Amino acid sequence: MSGGVGSRFWPFSKEDRPKQFLDFFSTGRSLLQSTYDRFSKIVPAENIYIVTNDIYADMTRAQLPELKENQLLLEPLRRNTAPAIAFASFRIRAVNPQANIIVAPSDHLIMKEDQFANDIKKGLAFVAENPVLLTLGIKPSRPETGYGYIQVEEKAADGIQKVKAFTEKPSLELAKKFVESGEFMWNSGIFLWNVNSIIDAFNKYLPDIIQKFNEGKELFNTPEEKKFVDASFPFCPNISIDYGVLEKADNVFVNISNFGWSDLGTWGSLHEISQCDENNNANLNCKALFIESNDNVVAMSDDKLVVLQGLDDFIVAESDNVLLVCKKSEEQRIKHFVTDVKFRYGDEYV
Repeated sequence: MSGGVGSRFWPFSKEDRPKQFLDFFSTGRSLLQSTYDRFSKIVPAENIYIVTNDIYADMTRAQLPELKENQLLLEPLRRNTAPAIAFASFRIRAVNPQANIIVAPSDHLIMKEDQFANDIKKGLAFVAENPVLLTLGIKPSRPETGYGYIQVEEKAADGIQKVKAFTEKPSLELAKKFVESGEFMWNSGIFLWNVNSIIDAFNKYLPDIIQKFNEGKELFNTPEEKKFVDASFPFCPNISIDYGVLEKADNVFVNISNFGWSDLGTWGSLHEISQCDENNNANLNCKALFIESNDNVVAMSDDKLVVLQGLDDFIVAESDNVLLVCKKSEEQRIKHFVTDVKFRYGDEYV
């Protein structure tokens, strides 16, 4: 899945070049390219499909020239993750009616790739034998308010556990209780299932989406697919797979994983995995001099020098024509800042 804007990473991530196309760590590969590299070691490269927005088609082709045209699934507009997954599921079923599927965001960081590959292979084997929806859960290292949580129930085969409940981003007080209880895992947003298991779940919980795609199911993986999808997508509800399916289904399981995961969804998550000085300050793509300052993250676009004095727990980020200075503890408000900027100053800055 590679169609999001990543507005919580504004101003680095903007509408015309969102975070999945950026090289955050100066490795020479963007997050999207790194995700492709990771999965091409696990499944045949021709079985990797990229679901993205029409406006990112050329950018995706430029970053992944090895993709064949039929591996790029283009959404005419954004409708969240449930319609995107339904679209991909119908295409994959047209190619292989018994396919087992991995669903993954394109903008995550995985530090322990061998362990990740082992968990994916284990999960694929489990969903091939069981009509379930499997997610990868991460044991929390802190009370994070920017992640969703999974409450686990009894153990199942091979250490995979039944899911008791999903909880969206909690307050800090509630997140602390989740971590203390030991019953809650972070929801990584990486899912595995058989194509028929997920389409059955759509039939049960999101019939509006499935009915629309069923009208043209014989068109998937044909030259007429694009025209049909463009006409159908606007009628799909704007809803996430978590809220639309997983929170309602009774056959959801979780594999508790430890592969050095970060969803890179916020400046805070980036700060946590960045190299810091003795006062926990991190600087990215720039030189920085920190004076009487602690726990800051600074990111610039063109190797600038930044001098900070007397700042604690701040994000200082500059990109093109925008400078953001924001308390790290308030970073969940960045989405609102983007909306306010767009309302007051137009699209030029977002």
